[in-house]
Amino acid sequence: MWPIIDNALEHNGLITAFAVVGAIMWLSVVLSKYLTFGRVHGSAIAIVIGLVLAWVGGTITGGQKGLADMALFSGIGLMGGAMLRDFAIVATAFEVQATEARRAGMIGAVALLLGTVLPFIVGAAVAYAFGYRDAVSMTTIGAGAVTYIVGPVTGAALGASSDVMALSIATGLIKAILVMVFTPVSARLLALDNPRSAMVFGGL
Repeated sequence: MWPIIDNALEHNGLITAFAVVGAIMWLSVVLSKYLTFGRVHGSAIAIVIGLVLAWVGGTITGGQKGLADMALFSGIGLMGGAMLRDFAIVATAFEVQATEARRAGMIGAVALLLGTVLPFIVGAAVAYAFGYRDAVSMTTIGAGAVTYIVGPVTGAALGASSDVMALSIATGLIKAILVMVFTPVSARLLALDNPRSAMVFGGL
């Protein structure tokens, strides 16, 4: 029975990949709701699970593509490829509410600019301090400090090594988790009670 199922999953790799990712997302949302009480978003937990699974897959197979090196999960390599990755980024961009962005005004634009430049500088500086002193590594880790999505995209474009891209994801992930945890606690202190202030804070 299992050989038949295994063969079907291998020959429908992309469908298997979507099923696996869907199961991980479901588990992540459940953990977010009941373990962290919503303080850490499910997507952040899913990324942690993904990194762990990638490490496990790479350790078992001795390969370079994580779970995608295992025949059963080879579709994850396609799902995580450039085409679907870029599609996801574009789809995310379409969710931006232009009306809310305009309502934030010039201060919102400045906050967005600072929120992009400052994390990049800090990330690149930390990378330099820890010995990653070539331009590609510093740029990739700096981009990861901006957001964990931009890090691997930048790394792939520049030809960064897999460990540097993993560090860029981890950097952005730590930042995201810290923001998720401490924003609700400090919301009243920072007067985050309207879309304008939220936009400014989000930009920073």
